[in-house]
Amino acid sequence: MSGPEPKRRERAADLEGGKPPEIGADVRRAASRTEKEAEPKAEPKVEPKKETKARSRSRPKREKATPRTDAGPGDAAPGDTQSKTDQQPEQKAEPKKKSTRRRSTTKKTAEPKKEKAQAVESKPRGKPSEKSSTPSKSSRSRQKGRGPRKRSQPPPLATDRVMLVHNDPKGIRVAVLEEGEVVEHYVARPEDRSIAGNVYLGKVQNVLPGMEASFIDFGESRNGVLYAGEVGIAGDEGEDIPRIETVLRSGQPILVQVTKDPMTHKGARLTALVSIAGRHLVLVPNQKSLGVSRRLPDKERVRLREIAQDIIPDKHGLIIRTAAEGASRRDLERDLERVVETWEEIEKKQRSAKAPALLYEEPELELRIIRDLFNREVQMCIVDDPALERKLRDYIRATTPDLDHRLELYEGRLPIFEEYRIVEQIRKSLDRRVWLPSGGHLVIDRTEAMTVIDVNTGKFVGKSNLEETVFRTNKEAAVEVSRQLRLRDIGGIIVIDFIDMEDAKNREEVQKVFRAELERDRTRTQVFDITPLGLVQMTRKNVSAGIVEAFSDPCPTCEGRGLLIHDVD
Repeated sequence: MSGPEPKRRERAADLEGGKPPEIGADVRRAASRTEKEAEPKAEPKVEPKKETKARSRSRPKREKATPRTDAGPGDAAPGDTQSKTDQQPEQKAEPKKKSTRRRSTTKKTAEPKKEKAQAVESKPRGKPSEKSSTPSKSSRSRQKGRGPRKRSQPPPLATDRVMLVHNDPKGIRVAVLEEGEVVEHYVARPEDRSIAGNVYLGKVQNVLPGMEASFIDFGESRNGVLYAGEVGIAGDEGEDIPRIETVLRSGQPILVQVTKDPMTHKGARLTALVSIAGRHLVLVPNQKSLGVSRRLPDKERVRLREIAQDIIPDKHGLIIRTAAEGASRRDLERDLERVVETWEEIEKKQRSAKAPALLYEEPELELRIIRDLFNREVQMCIVDDPALERKLRDYIRATTPDLDHRLELYEGRLPIFEEYRIVEQIRKSLDRRVWLPSGGHLVIDRTEAMTVIDVNTGKFVGKSNLEETVFRTNKEAAVEVSRQLRLRDIGGIIVIDFIDMEDAKNREEVQKVFRAELERDRTRTQVFDITPLGLVQMTRKNVSAGIVEAFSDPCPTCEGRGLLIHDVD
């Protein structure tokens, strides 16, 4: 073994001088020469010594007894473990321990410079994996580069729920955003202001027993309709509602409240069960009832019910609203005092008024939206007009002082609806076709009887199979349909034609997603199960005209049919 020693010293000198040694060929020759010398020797004690020397030349000393990745036939992992175990006592007795360590050190230093050369055995892979877990300088620079782009976006969009109030010259516009997308939009123009919630002293025009309804003149251009179930006069518990002709007669004055605005050729819908809405609760005059919103958590419902039982008036009933979550007893008492004063003022006007007459008018749209929607779930309310901002702030300080800090005045250069891409989303909501993230789309058609929504895969072709493609498209459609119902304020009967799914679990999952999304809608809805044809039938309460009616007019040529009829002569 004295012959190869000078060559190894020269190789070590070349390594220190910067010359790249040719290691792969030397290592293979040294390994093959050692194996040939070890074959004729049959003594079991000598065999591990030769094998140890060969391995010390072929690879650096290993720290762990890991199995070899390039092991050939007859060279298994248990053999490696045994040779290393035998090597430990021999290192204490062998006098050539220093030269072996020096050779292995030389190989360890030289091997990283020859990465493409395949040695007899690779190095342990623990260190490279540790290096990969640490981000490189280029990745850190990329991460730093992405930061400013995120900070440049409008900060309110990062919140869950934001309200934007725009004082447009044509009227007040309010948009409600969830995760940066518009889900509700309200417009108040002087010429088409909503009358829902107003209280009138009306006069019965005529009673129709066959329709179980009566028409009431309440001062508007068209008479309102009052059904028998809304008259508010019933017998004892369990008895049928008295027939309307036994309760009302033509020319009789009656106190009514508008529950639905007039639409197209239909008049307003009325009720004789008047209720006065406040910030945290609703007063039900001359009724013995107590209710708490089901949208509140169970513990909060119990707490608010206990407070309501203590403060409820003797002659009236109460309904605790969702906005009362977290409100104190004092907040509820102040709100109750305001609604009771409002009702007493209505009664005072009723005694001296002559039908038809307006007794109580709901506040402006901006105050009504703040009253109904601005609760603790809204992270921010941004107003772009200083006078309007002061008006809203006075109302919030009087009703909910702890939410005063969430009202802000917008001072940007662009109009507020352009800054937050509201105009762009409103334009898309007026289209008949709505695109889904995957490439599918919805087609929304409105008829006299109902609204029909069709789901199509469109450009989305999927990856694995048809069932998965259809399932993914239907899930995206379920989310988007619920958003479009709120944004367009679609009411009445709605039929959704989902794509047929063969798996029953997929149908249940789509319906589960759809119901969960509808929980965010504050308008009352009723959804039925998916039919075997993939149809979902539902109803949604229709209170006022939607966004399509607010920003469009029927075509004067085709009268809204979308068809030009040719001459048949």
